Amino acid sequence: MTERPAEAPIRLVIADDHPVVRDGLSSMFASAPGFEVLGEAADGASAVRLAQRLRPDVILMDLRMPGMDGLTAITELTRLGNTARVLVLTTYDTDTHVLPAIEAGATGYLLKDSPREDLLRGARAAAKGESVLSPSVAARLMNRVRTPAPQLLSQRELEVLELVAAGNTNREVAARLFITEATVKSHLLNVYAKLGVNDRAAAVTEAFNRGLLIPRAPGQP
Repeated sequence: MTERPAEAPIRLVIADDHPVVRDGLSSMFASAPGFEVLGEAADGASAVRLAQRLRPDVILMDLRMPGMDGLTAITELTRLGNTARVLVLTTYDTDTHVLPAIEAGATGYLLKDSPREDLLRGARAAAKGESVLSPSVAARLMNRVRTPAPQLLSQRELEVLELVAAGNTNREVAARLFITEATVKSHLLNVYAKLGVNDRAAAVTEAFNRGLLIPRAPGQP
């Protein structure tokens, strides 16, 4: 990414489906030193088109918009290799909104009720590629990290998969665990669904990749 001269204004595109919000943000940033508003978009598709044509430094992106929403737009910008930093500016701070947006490529996530100075500071930081999070979003992410993830596979499913990884057939697994072959097949189907795979070989590989199974040393029972 080419460096922007220090004295050059931060070039913005504002994407929000509410005209009043767009006007307010546009006026606020246009009146602040060091910013230039290049354009406005009422939906995600328009935001992507403007970003491709105008090449802004930062896009202020709402998530809930008609047609292409903000999350889809962020994903598309990432796919296109657009270098604009996306600063999500929305009213939602739930896990279902925050995490997908950040995973899709958003540089920051602020709430619309943030103070003016926080929005200006956030846009400046985003232009530098620095992560920007509102306090409530930061707290939510910290809590997410500190809270252990629920166990993906049940203990019995892990037992079945470990035996499959060791080269046992369904019949052998059933005999080892004192269950029927039909039950083994049922457990494997559940494993496939949870890991997003279609066969036992892929399930074993994916389980090793995720750290659900630990490779055994040669000769280890």
